[in-house]
Amino acid sequence: MATSKKQAAGAAKKIATRKSAAKRPAKKGASKAQAEPRLRAAAKTPVTSKVSSKSNSKVSSPVSTRSKPERSADLVDEQLARYRSMRDFSITSEPAGSGRQASSGKQAGPGTQAATKGTAARPATVKLKSKLSRGLPFVIQKHAASHLHYDFRLGWSGVLKSWAVAKGPSYFPGDKRLAVQVEDHPMEYGGFEGIIPEGQYGGGTVMVWDQGTWWPQLGHENVEAGLREGSLKFEMNGGKMKGKWTLVRMKPHTGANGKSWGSADKPNWLLIKEHDQFEQPEGAKPITESKPNSALTGRTLEEIALAEDHVWNSKDTAKGEGRAWYRQGANSSTAALRTPATRTVAARTTPTPAPARSTISAHKRPVRKAVAGSLGAALARLPKERQPQFLTPQLALEATNPPEGDGWLHELKLDGYRIQARKHGDKVELLTRKGLDWTHRMPAIAAAVAALPVDACTLDGEVVVLSANGTTSFADLQAAFQEHAKHDLTYFVFDLLHLDGHNPRGLPLRERKALLEQVLTPKDETVRYSEHLETGGAKMFAKACSLQAEGIVSKRADSPYAGSRSNTWLKSKCRREQELVIGGYTLSAEGNDRIGALVLGYYDNGELIYAGRTGTGFTQVTRRDLLTKLEHITRRSPAFDRIPADARRDVQWVEPKLVAEVHFATWTADKLVRQASFLGLREDKPANEVRLEEPAVKGDGKPANRRSSHRRAESAAHHSGRDVAARVAAKRNLKSRASGAAAAPASIRLTHPEKVLDPDSGLTKRQLADYYWAYASHILPQITGRPLSLVRCPEGVGGETFFQKHANHMLPAGVGSIQVPNKKTGEKEAYIAIDNAEALTSLAQIGVLEIHPWGSTSRDLEHPDRIIFDLDPDESLPWSALTEAASDVRARLKKAGLESFLKLTGGKGLHVVAPIEPKLGWAEVKDATHRLVLAMERARPELYLTKMSKSERKGRIFLDYLRNERGATAVAAFSPRARPGVHVSLPLPWDALKETRRPEVSVQELLSSHDMSRADPWKCISTIKQSLDPSRFAEK
Repeated sequence: MATSKKQAAGAAKKIATRKSAAKRPAKKGASKAQAEPRLRAAAKTPVTSKVSSKSNSKVSSPVSTRSKPERSADLVDEQLARYRSMRDFSITSEPAGSGRQASSGKQAGPGTQAATKGTAARPATVKLKSKLSRGLPFVIQKHAASHLHYDFRLGWSGVLKSWAVAKGPSYFPGDKRLAVQVEDHPMEYGGFEGIIPEGQYGGGTVMVWDQGTWWPQLGHENVEAGLREGSLKFEMNGGKMKGKWTLVRMKPHTGANGKSWGSADKPNWLLIKEHDQFEQPEGAKPITESKPNSALTGRTLEEIALAEDHVWNSKDTAKGEGRAWYRQGANSSTAALRTPATRTVAARTTPTPAPARSTISAHKRPVRKAVAGSLGAALARLPKERQPQFLTPQLALEATNPPEGDGWLHELKLDGYRIQARKHGDKVELLTRKGLDWTHRMPAIAAAVAALPVDACTLDGEVVVLSANGTTSFADLQAAFQEHAKHDLTYFVFDLLHLDGHNPRGLPLRERKALLEQVLTPKDETVRYSEHLETGGAKMFAKACSLQAEGIVSKRADSPYAGSRSNTWLKSKCRREQELVIGGYTLSAEGNDRIGALVLGYYDNGELIYAGRTGTGFTQVTRRDLLTKLEHITRRSPAFDRIPADARRDVQWVEPKLVAEVHFATWTADKLVRQASFLGLREDKPANEVRLEEPAVKGDGKPANRRSSHRRAESAAHHSGRDVAARVAAKRNLKSRASGAAAAPASIRLTHPEKVLDPDSGLTKRQLADYYWAYASHILPQITGRPLSLVRCPEGVGGETFFQKHANHMLPAGVGSIQVPNKKTGEKEAYIAIDNAEALTSLAQIGVLEIHPWGSTSRDLEHPDRIIFDLDPDESLPWSALTEAASDVRARLKKAGLESFLKLTGGKGLHVVAPIEPKLGWAEVKDATHRLVLAMERARPELYLTKMSKSERKGRIFLDYLRNERGATAVAAFSPRARPGVHVSLPLPWDALKETRRPEVSVQELLSSHDMSRADPWKCISTIKQSLDPSRFAEK
């Protein structure tokens, strides 16, 4: 944060210097005495809440008519008097605000900036009443001035009512964030993101952190009364701020240290999150940290400070160039960009002929001028940014067949190296998909990019070698790089990520490609535009396959650039290809100076899995070159997890550092490549990122209903730490939809059932519902009758996640509630409860990926009926250390007369759970469990830790007993986890600890297993009657 402040201060200082040199000296400010009468008048003037009959008849809003603001120029001037008195508008171009004084050109205060001549101030009723059906505007600006804070602004009565919140908002209702009320600001102020010059009030960097709409809560519609009485209850709908909130004014007082808190002109308020479905538990990552960047441009404070692209310029709004921020219904920069003006870019302009490449410098200026003229309108509506050094490339999911229908752009799949070209002035960088600089390896392409008629751009594309039939040859590309064969390189560009200080990544793909087509020089044979078709995906795919091309890539025409693997890009392959890690080699029978075959594998859960070998596809030069490379990275033992004896014969093992691309006929039953042929080395991909590639989606962009690729326990060539989980899963006899299992009933409504909730496994909303339905008989005994907290992931794994524990009308029908007394006030609150399969299954509709029950039931909330020990290991510890800890807990519980049960957490740890008679209170139970783990820590301090300290956890296991207190929860048995792969918190038999590797099983794997009707290790947990005797937990 210190860096941010220094950059902001430096930028502000430079701008202040420029402005002071360019403008006349500031006028002398009025005295404080001159400003005070206006402030007193503003404070005394009552604000009426009348609404004219002309505009009132058709307005529908949660805001009652008795509190809708009536705005006049005089009223706005009164409210903005203090704001204007604190600023010198001859130095800063901050808006003076639309009022009678501003619009008439009169001074509202020293140096007040007059509005454009002839511009009359429009009444606030026009600005606000037109928005009432959707709420009133709000904006929160992250402001790095003398200290970092958040300016919380609510549009009301023609101005922005403003509070400075030092720590920013918190979604935990227990956090009461201090909000100091400051002067009202003009409505125009809320759309600013940039720099306030140093020396001005609030000098520093400003970010639009969030914006949207707000409205009073039902029963609290009189906003004026709320502001006057110091209690404002409202709801928000922004990009980051959601749900119910309260502002409560504190009385001015003097603390014990003599410090005064609050004053008449700067009263202190508290900003508090109210209980609703959006609240988050204590300890959850703050929204200010999980979403720190700009709601408009996605930039950080540092990027805004360095860009210096906006220094209080509200002239666009004054001139009528685009709607003011508070008139835009959308909260995102993407929505703001999709205006008719930018859509016109899609119409192709007349191309400018490109001069010969030998005269690059001679033709730059005239072409740039022509292109700049044609792109000017489009660039004006794109958010500004400092050109990123490198952008994470978007990647495609593999599809079983190409999608059909409207809305897709189909491009030929290129078999080459993914390259991001970054041009900044005269400097060009060609970067691989991992950001490695390969500029020196492709000088001709670098020269062609340098000749493009723009000052700065970032292009995304593929470098290939073209075959005679127009397809691409990866083998020839390898030869060009490694054997120095004479093959011309061509850079096909398919996306535009930056252009002359502007960010086009939020535009729909079709519009980005239209811009790209204007940037690229026509008829250039080195850097080419990647053409596409908008219809006939199947025909294009068939044609590509008939030409023996690799396949096609289908992209959603309306999608922004994701910067990650996404189902808006789908690749359909004509032949099966796979990137595989080289783990060893054999020598050729023709001589010891060349390789004969490569031993291959891929990574799964951090382990290198044997996948067969390939001995074809090499040239004699390649065989020798590969041997030279591999001889430098040899090792004594195999890096593979397991490998069959016959596959070890005559193999020289190597460090798993190099990646080969192969094509092959099919996978065998043991997941070995069949008839594999070597295509070349993938120098642009790290070995540890190589995974088994299988179709993740069908041709319509929906997930394929595929079986898991986890290995069979019977296969000696295909073992891993999931063997135990596979065997445990096999005892449950659940059959998936694909294998004939009963699916979730049609009566359970699912919108977008094929929506992917987990890109790693391809899990869809429908499959999650099927899992809950099929496993209801296992899950319900663990959660029925208990208050629940749900982890909701509306956008799936990796998206926004929040806890919900309170029941409300937004939950699916059938989800019940349990009345839980608040431990502080005694007031009863409705907590979520589930007692039937239909309600459980309906959780899939709202994206519930975790279920966390209390340790007590509704029959006796104050006396727990289970104790739980959460064993959370440092990632460096082996599975054996964790099994030792679990066995230790079990032995100690057994000595205390308690039988216990074991389950996976679904993460890296284990849970040990013991059922008990609900006789003791929460405090006694917590104390007993604390004493047990303290005894373990005392016995093995080098292995165990009982304090939640990350700095001390290295090489140790945290013995978490804190789940044994009122209101604490732990993930339920059989619940999914909201993590990549969506693994399950699966009950295990105690003999599973004898296995040598950590078991894991996912929802997908359970759905695709065949034999799942047999015993559940936890089936009898609720039938065991045993009492906890705290005296038997004494420390020893």
